[in-house]
Amino acid sequence: MLPLGNMAGADRPGFSLELGDDLVEMRDWLHGFAESVIRPAAAEWDEREETPWPVLDEAAKIGLYSLDFYAQQYLEGSGLGIPVAFEELFWGDAGIGLSLVGSSLAAVAVVANGTPEQIGEWCPQMFGGPGEVKLGAFCSSEPDAGSDVGAIRTRAVYAAAADEWVLNGVKTWATNGGIANVHVVVASVDPDLGSRGQASFIVPPGTPGLSMGQKFRKHGIRASHTAEVVLSDVRVPGRCVVGGRERLEERLARVREGGRGGEQAAMKTFEASRPGVAAMAVGVARAAAEYATEYARTRVQFGRPVGQNQAIAFMLADMRAAVDAARLLTWRAAWMARQGKPFASAEGSISKLVAGETAVRVTEQAIQVLGGNGYTRDYPVERWHRDAKIFTIFEGTSEIQRMLIGRAVTGLDVR
Repeated sequence: MLPLGNMAGADRPGFSLELGDDLVEMRDWLHGFAESVIRPAAAEWDEREETPWPVLDEAAKIGLYSLDFYAQQYLEGSGLGIPVAFEELFWGDAGIGLSLVGSSLAAVAVVANGTPEQIGEWCPQMFGGPGEVKLGAFCSSEPDAGSDVGAIRTRAVYAAAADEWVLNGVKTWATNGGIANVHVVVASVDPDLGSRGQASFIVPPGTPGLSMGQKFRKHGIRASHTAEVVLSDVRVPGRCVVGGRERLEERLARVREGGRGGEQAAMKTFEASRPGVAAMAVGVARAAAEYATEYARTRVQFGRPVGQNQAIAFMLADMRAAVDAARLLTWRAAWMARQGKPFASAEGSISKLVAGETAVRVTEQAIQVLGGNGYTRDYPVERWHRDAKIFTIFEGTSEIQRMLIGRAVTGLDVR
């Protein structure tokens, strides 16, 4: 018999970690695409260090690379649409996966902070369609402003006579930077206010003054284009400030009077995306754990599968446990975000921190299981290990995540 104190909850729906039928169908569909299209192309595009346009076009043909698909997953009721989708794509390959989802960060920046008109006008132009694939780029980091978004120097000045914003500065580490059709650029409107004086601006396709600077040759995720974006007297219409000029002016006025300015645009974008980035890391870690497990079952040394050796079996057990733990933390954060529950204990940062470091550790263990074979490019675990490292760096380093978590759990201004 239930204790009286529990009777009030007796009729509530039970707790479940089972995915709904729609999510299972979507997951299996993406897994099939990852297995049949992404994985066979992964090594080639890693070596070429180029955007895998043919894969993007194949994804567009089936509706995977589209605003519609990502919008459906972002709006999915449980909050697990994006984590489930990203895990499968990055299980296929992190570089190609990032090319497939890179535009979504720019779209999130507009969706999270923009007006309905801005969302309707610009987000579709970040994806295009079959035979005419397009890209979006979110540009926040600068040569002297990575984790420290308050140090952003790119300026946006409003020219009232022409109703235009004039942008000048240099952005760096921009996914799809310089080759995107639509760029979303974080710039300072009032440098005296630090990060509270910043806003995001939409730079339409073909705008004069925007150019690509250095293209980076990276350790991993090499099938994803990463470059500097140079802004030299870039003029965009007044309506291109994300959220609208009126809302921006109201926010700046509050800050100047000593009030709260609300969430800073770049940080709000990063916070919204952290569970998704965590899911990417889970996908890479899971790929390595599965591959190493199968290798250990079939690789025979000293007359028996190497997986029969306790040292290897224990390593595989730790890998599997770590992947599952990272996934559960990711799902928790994504569910909380979708339900509108605040990250009171920095749950978004926890998910990214644990998943990112799990990916690095598990891919390294996978190389160890494969021995010398794992260190060669004839086997994919070497590539997965190179890819994994980025998850402890971009969209907030592990150190930044620990600082945010530390502030949340102590209530102190941890620096």
